[in-house]
Amino acid sequence: MDLLDWLLRVIESSDVGPERLSPLYTVNGQSLPPEATIEELSGYAGSRPVRIGNAADHQVQLDVFGPVLELIHQLGEVDAPLSAKHWRLVEDLVRAVEQRWMEPDQGIWEVRSAPRHHTNSKVMCWVTVDRAICIVETVFGRERPEWFMLRDQIKEDILTNGWNDDLGSFTTAYDGTDLDASVLAVGLFGMLEPSDPRFVATVNAVETWLRTGDTVYRYRHEDGLPGEEGGFNLMTSWLIDAKILIGEIEEAQYLFGRYLELAGQTGLIAEEVDPYNGRGLGNHPQAYSHLGLITNACNLAEIE
Repeated sequence: MDLLDWLLRVIESSDVGPERLSPLYTVNGQSLPPEATIEELSGYAGSRPVRIGNAADHQVQLDVFGPVLELIHQLGEVDAPLSAKHWRLVEDLVRAVEQRWMEPDQGIWEVRSAPRHHTNSKVMCWVTVDRAICIVETVFGRERPEWFMLRDQIKEDILTNGWNDDLGSFTTAYDGTDLDASVLAVGLFGMLEPSDPRFVATVNAVETWLRTGDTVYRYRHEDGLPGEEGGFNLMTSWLIDAKILIGEIEEAQYLFGRYLELAGQTGLIAEEVDPYNGRGLGNHPQAYSHLGLITNACNLAEIE
């Protein structure tokens, strides 16, 4: 609840509407200082550039609305004390999606290249409207029949433009054949049923093209940054959840066991891992990596 109230204060103090919600703020809800590169520092294991600040706070990332509505939906399911101000937030974010979902953006990974119509971003726009529909009557006692049409419109656009017959998978964006593990969202967030052949094929494609050993890369295409990255631990946890959904339980359990080992003696998990030597890379510890681990554990516990 405190997070939602913080977000409301950010929106209320902003000189732009919620449709321009930034992907990043300071803990006080302010804009980040300008990004700068510290040339004299080489970074961990030579991982230049070393930066302060983050230019992504000025990017368009249309996936930012979905997790907020997912949170409100989950709070509603446990009868949390949601109020009229939280209802206004729901309306504001659905309105933001209505205005902007058809635009290209930088996507979930803050890619420093030209905006694209990222499939994951479109799915999270769908999630925004879908979760709003789920709670509009049961939690807030309202009606918004027009939201059903918006949800269906976004889904139809994703199915028409995000799916690639030649690749046999949903693709990173509408304009290419490159693959991004975040497209697993089409099933993980309920837009497609787990049994839908397109979701099953996408899970298989991600495993074929992006899995190395026991880890999963986010993507293998150019992203505007130099160097090779490691497997992205959150995407490994997404693959585990996807395998649970499509019934590959033994493989999900195996991958989960390997994921647990990443914590080592400290119990902390990094953002990425080098699949060849097991070295942690990127931010350490990374909250997303731990969130993925907890989600995997809960989902596996439900089927045992």
